[in-house]
Amino acid sequence: MPPEPVDVEVAVVGGGQAGLATGFYLRRAGLAPGRDLVVLDAADRPGGAWPRTWDGLRLFSPAGYSSLPGWMMPPWDDATRGYPPRDHVVDYLTRYEQRYDLRVLRPRRVEAVTRADDDPDGRLLVTAGDRSWAARAVVSATGTWERPFWPTYPGMRTYAGRQLHAADYRVPDDFAGQRVVVVGGGNSAAQVLAEVSTVAQTTWVTAREPRFLPDDVDGRVLFATARERIAALEQGREHAGVAGLGDIVMVASVKEARDRGVLRARPAFSRLDRDGVVWADGSRQDCDAVIWCTGFRPALRHLQPLRLHTRDGHVRVGGPSGTAALDEPRLHLVGYGDWTGPASATLAGVGPSARATAATIEQRISSPA
Repeated sequence: MPPEPVDVEVAVVGGGQAGLATGFYLRRAGLAPGRDLVVLDAADRPGGAWPRTWDGLRLFSPAGYSSLPGWMMPPWDDATRGYPPRDHVVDYLTRYEQRYDLRVLRPRRVEAVTRADDDPDGRLLVTAGDRSWAARAVVSATGTWERPFWPTYPGMRTYAGRQLHAADYRVPDDFAGQRVVVVGGGNSAAQVLAEVSTVAQTTWVTAREPRFLPDDVDGRVLFATARERIAALEQGREHAGVAGLGDIVMVASVKEARDRGVLRARPAFSRLDRDGVVWADGSRQDCDAVIWCTGFRPALRHLQPLRLHTRDGHVRVGGPSGTAALDEPRLHLVGYGDWTGPASATLAGVGPSARATAATIEQRISSPA
């Protein structure tokens, strides 16, 4: 028989940046790791999704503007190559969870969060393999990386070339000498295109004309814009920022690609055939590979047993924290994007949502049952 559930105050599902930020505030509220707080992560190593991104990925801003609460990311000093690379972020997140003694349990993939209706303390049951935890509050912080979004185009099944999502892209050398179509109009697409175009013939396809931020606008401006928006929402007023997280930041590699003349985008094609992509007017482009940089969806399969209602494809959230599931107030969702807090899917932006969530949970678990 499986062991009895372990009683804890809070279970955090996900050990990436959102889970760590929330864990930081819960620890600061006095919750002891293991006894009161458990953080469960499906990965076999620290860093959340970052170790699984492509090798050449870089942040949009200096390290100090890409930090979690409590401890600033150490500086990155390689001025010749711009902002911190992926591995610097992974090292920071690894040291962050050690610094605050979060004791993340991994690999522990949570398959289900269910209601333990027979529990007199009104706990939620979190199940991962043959282990389970009964928690008075659960924070879902699983992010989106494990749910890459693939659009549907006629001919995708008959296309004879290679298709991969940005989630599976690693290094440009895999495409040396090939003809590659990169699909997507965001930062990931621009950075992947910039890399692949150094070794391959590339065609960039976007649903709308790409929007490039000015060269002097980077993550520092995005950070300030996000903070201003949070303050405006807290004060009940509207805020129109000058830069959006969907606009393309001109990091060094993208600037180099612009100088090489490869940042010219074509509109979306209408279908694929055996050898390439075809536009509505009949024009076509043969290609050896298509890289879909088409975004991600929230990884929320573990919440299906709760049968939560959705709005526009998102679990309905609200309350003082802005992250509590309206259909299950013992559950909070942190770090999935603007619908769970402005810029909450970013290193710099997740802090306010994590802080508000921890404060709400602290109040809940300190109140008489």
